[in-house]
Amino acid sequence: MKKIYAVGMLGVLACGTLLISMNVLKVSAAASPSRVKNVVLVHGAFADGSGWQAVDTILEKDGYTVSVAQPPETSYADDVKYARAAIDAMNGPVVLVGHSYGGSIITEAGNDPNVSALVYIAAFALDEGESCASIETAVPQASKAFKPDSNGNWWIEQDHFAADFAADVPSAVSHFMAISQVPISTDSFTHKAVSPAWKTKPTWYMVASADRSINPEQERMMAKRANAKTVEVNASHVAYMSHPKEAAKLIEEAATSASAKK
Repeated sequence: MKKIYAVGMLGVLACGTLLISMNVLKVSAAASPSRVKNVVLVHGAFADGSGWQAVDTILEKDGYTVSVAQPPETSYADDVKYARAAIDAMNGPVVLVGHSYGGSIITEAGNDPNVSALVYIAAFALDEGESCASIETAVPQASKAFKPDSNGNWWIEQDHFAADFAADVPSAVSHFMAISQVPISTDSFTHKAVSPAWKTKPTWYMVASADRSINPEQERMMAKRANAKTVEVNASHVAYMSHPKEAAKLIEEAATSASAKK
């Protein structure tokens, strides 16, 4: 009888321990905020959304829903409108990501209540009253190949496109980017930020240390004042194309760290 009683007690204790463990797991799961599962990617000047393909492939494989916004670069208002449309279409919390001029777009569009976190990839994280132009003139970039046309648009001279914009991607890729570049309007380039979202939203930043389109010193400055969690890669301006794994990792870190609550 003593043996039977002892076995019975062991069984009760084992069950009790199991129930306690299960309850602890439930409490832990409830206490941990669910990751944000939606990502909106915003391209910058002289490019279109196709450059995000490698990053998108990684994110989708890891279970994220991705939208690649296509701002036309015709005016700052138009470009912010396109980004907001992509955010609204997600119908839930998103991580908003911008490259280059796309950073100035997400700086404003990021005020949308559905935006849980911001990620800047070698991008303009503008403060109130700043424009892309004012950042570029304060500490000039290495490139001298940005030229205006008679229609109020800016281009990169094709002969210098690879070296100044996309030096670390295959030459065939940079060549096609050069001949298919999307010019940026003067309004987009000179429009001043009004209400920077990074002042109220958690922020991440990737600095491209070999960038010739935005001075890396300015990238570090913008990341620091935004209190952004920062990584640095030895990359040209198109760091999201030449280092897609690192870019995706940073985006996923933002998605995991940011609360999915609106």
